[in-house]
Amino acid sequence: MKKLNKLIVLLLLVVMVLSVAGCGSKDKDSTSSMDLGNNTESTTSKDSTDDEKDDTSKDSESDAAKDEEKDSNEAFSIEEGVNAYFANMPEHIYKISQKEFIDKVKADDDMVIVDIRTAEDYKKGHVKGAYNAPWGPAIAENITKISQDKDVFIYCYSGQTAGQAVMTLNLAGINARSVNLGFNFGISKVEGYEDVIEETVNEFGDENYDVPEEVKTALTEYYNGLAEVKDTKFKNYKVSEEDLKDMVDNKEDFCLLSIRGEKDYNEGHIDGAKNIPWGAGMEKQFSTLPKDQKIVVYCYTGQTAGQTVAGLRLLGYDACSLNGGLGMEANAPLGWINNEFEVVK
Repeated sequence: MKKLNKLIVLLLLVVMVLSVAGCGSKDKDSTSSMDLGNNTESTTSKDSTDDEKDDTSKDSESDAAKDEEKDSNEAFSIEEGVNAYFANMPEHIYKISQKEFIDKVKADDDMVIVDIRTAEDYKKGHVKGAYNAPWGPAIAENITKISQDKDVFIYCYSGQTAGQAVMTLNLAGINARSVNLGFNFGISKVEGYEDVIEETVNEFGDENYDVPEEVKTALTEYYNGLAEVKDTKFKNYKVSEEDLKDMVDNKEDFCLLSIRGEKDYNEGHIDGAKNIPWGAGMEKQFSTLPKDQKIVVYCYTGQTAGQTVAGLRLLGYDACSLNGGLGMEANAPLGWINNEFEVVK
């Protein structure tokens, strides 16, 4: 009996040991399972974060592409471009003195020169390195070939049509300025200018610069429009001193605009002229001008009036400038007072 009891006790002890061992094994497996679960969760979380980053990156790239496409498709506003030209007018007022220009040529400065005189006069002699884009449609035709990375200097005969050209080129993104008083009254009056004259014909390069389609269209229309006035008294979007005097004397229906300084205007102006002084901010007063009348603009020598005429015409005004402006000694015999016509106060 005693032996039987001992056997039972021994069996119970064995069962208890096995039970404890089994529990330990389950805890270990459970721990291993939890570790695996933690590792899986960590890996899954990392993968999820990476996926989110990839998605965010793709979304950003997509948004950037959409913005770029939107910018490229957004129409260029001619009105805003013209107004910005006058609103942001630099101190040099888009001009360079003839002497400073010649000095730059002699120093072989890295710049672009465009001669807009006729091809015939260009071949007779022009400033070294100058390209030729004769006044007219040729300017619009070559607009994408004129550098947007360098300073560009333009000259004509007296500076007046170059003034128009300068305004149109700046609209196309070209950093252009006109040479004061052009070739006849400016460049050729500088001592030693002959040293920078050549007869070599220079051709525009093959590089093309981006110009908004709206600008190319507007400038093509602008320069093609010269043919429509070629046989009128407003040829080249200008009017002669004699023709303007007849218009004033006959009290024709037109708007006469002086853009000389207020002080100079008060000291003497052409009868009937209103005054919008030349300078930054003048574009704010353009809305006071009529769109149903011819507008004749004059300044001192015709050059800044040329810039103004280009801007006004691109805005839809029927504008032209007075040949030679009011006139100064430097551009005689051009200009109103150089023809001995009267002014009033």
